[in-house]
Amino acid sequence: MRIVTQKMTWLGLVLVLIVLTVFGGAIMGSVLGSKPKELPVALVILDRPAELAAGGTFAVGEMIRKKLVSDPAMPFVWHVVNSEEKAREGLDKREYYGAMVIPADLSSSLLSLATHSPVPANVKIIFNEGMNTQATMVIRQAMGQAMKMISGELLQQLLEQIGQQTEQIPVETAKALMTPVNIQEEVVHPPGVNSASGNAPGLLTQTIWIGSMVTGIILFLAGQKAVAAGSRRWTVSALQAIGGLVIVGLASCFTVWMAASWYGMELVNAKETWLFLWLAGSAFFLLQSSLLNWIGIRGIPLLVLLMFFSMPLLNMAPEFLSETTRDWIYSWTPLRFAAGGLREVMYFGGLDAVGSNAFVLWGVAVGFLALLLASGFKAGRAA
Repeated sequence: MRIVTQKMTWLGLVLVLIVLTVFGGAIMGSVLGSKPKELPVALVILDRPAELAAGGTFAVGEMIRKKLVSDPAMPFVWHVVNSEEKAREGLDKREYYGAMVIPADLSSSLLSLATHSPVPANVKIIFNEGMNTQATMVIRQAMGQAMKMISGELLQQLLEQIGQQTEQIPVETAKALMTPVNIQEEVVHPPGVNSASGNAPGLLTQTIWIGSMVTGIILFLAGQKAVAAGSRRWTVSALQAIGGLVIVGLASCFTVWMAASWYGMELVNAKETWLFLWLAGSAFFLLQSSLLNWIGIRGIPLLVLLMFFSMPLLNMAPEFLSETTRDWIYSWTPLRFAAGGLREVMYFGGLDAVGSNAFVLWGVAVGFLALLLASGFKAGRAA
């Protein structure tokens, strides 16, 4: 029982609770309880009102717009655009997670259901899966439920219109009224096969972060031994940077090859994926090595914490995160810029589609390269 009375036992218990609190908050705190809100979705209303036989107009498109926009239960921000081309352009630019297109003949097609020659009434929903699979799943479910309710209301209106004309409903009309509005689904920028449901960019980012960190630690320890053997510190720092960039380039190439050949990940632009992953890994390595050179081995726990706090966020749409998580972690962590850039390269057209994510990583790489080289001179003066 003496072990129970030892201070080390109680200090260990406190340490375990602290570790569980920190890593629990990193792994679960930013994910559990997350819910979608204000997902940007495009809405295209092309419908032209149809004339009723008894007078007046039948404007289904406007009715759908009011129902969707005024529904507070839908976690969307509707962006009304005037053409399907503009909506698709927004999808390509990663401005919208999805789009709903109401065709020009929707009202007239629905009225035709009351005749002997009904015309199918279609509504198109486009899902931008490459942007975020989780968000498009929410859009698919929410829009499906909304259109089901709207179809029920349209059915009531159509039955009233038919009741004014006849008491008997033809078989063709009855069949058409069972589903007054057909939903045509389309997926743009699909992630491809074996992509972890579109989460491959996050997985590649985590892998190259760990590989860059191992590279940085090994070169840091080797540099310490070289300095102890008499080498100049600034020379060691320069060779540390050059060697690390070369190793990270090879590691990035191996990671892409491993993902494609071992695990069957579909990569439309394998070479461009490798080049961007090399950029991300270089930024990671220079950041990690600078921290190690300036504060020593004590920087490793900080790097591990940064990784664990960032990992759960890489595959989530920012609209799912709480405001605190989005402002205090997601907004600045370098891993999310790498994952976002890889998503653009892999699913939206290669390096030509890369936006601000690449500029941020270039800035991180250049800034921490300067700090890494400067650490050699500072260490020399301190000695």
